[in-house]
Amino acid sequence: MKRTLIIGLLCMTLAAPVVSTAVDAKADRIEQSHVADATAQGGVGRIYLSAGNNDAVFNIYSITGQLLRTVRVAADSQVAIDAPKGFYIVRYGNQWSRKVVVR
Repeated sequence: MKRTLIIGLLCMTLAAPVVSTAVDAKADRIEQSHVADATAQGGVGRIYLSAGNNDAVFNIYSITGQLLRTVRVAADSQVAIDAPKGFYIVRYGNQWSRKVVVR
C-alpha cells in the first residue's frame, strides 16, 4: 500500500501541468507556444521525441520513477528511442511531463 501511494504521488508530481503566472495574455500565449514546441509520443516499440524550434533535453522515467535515459534532440529534428512495452513518463526540462504508452 505504501509503495502504491508513493508511486501515485510521484506520477502526479511528474505529470502536473505547468502553471502559468503570467498576467499579460500575450505573454501567456508566448509561454504556451514555447512549451508546446517539443513533443513526446509512444508508438509500437518506440518513443518518439521531437525538439521543435530549439534544442531539447528529455528525461525518460519508468512508471516507478527510475530515470532510464536522458536524450538530447537537436532543433527541428525527431528521435525514435526503442523501448519495451509499457508506460513511461517523459519530462522535457522543467517545462512539462507526459505519460507515454509503448505498445
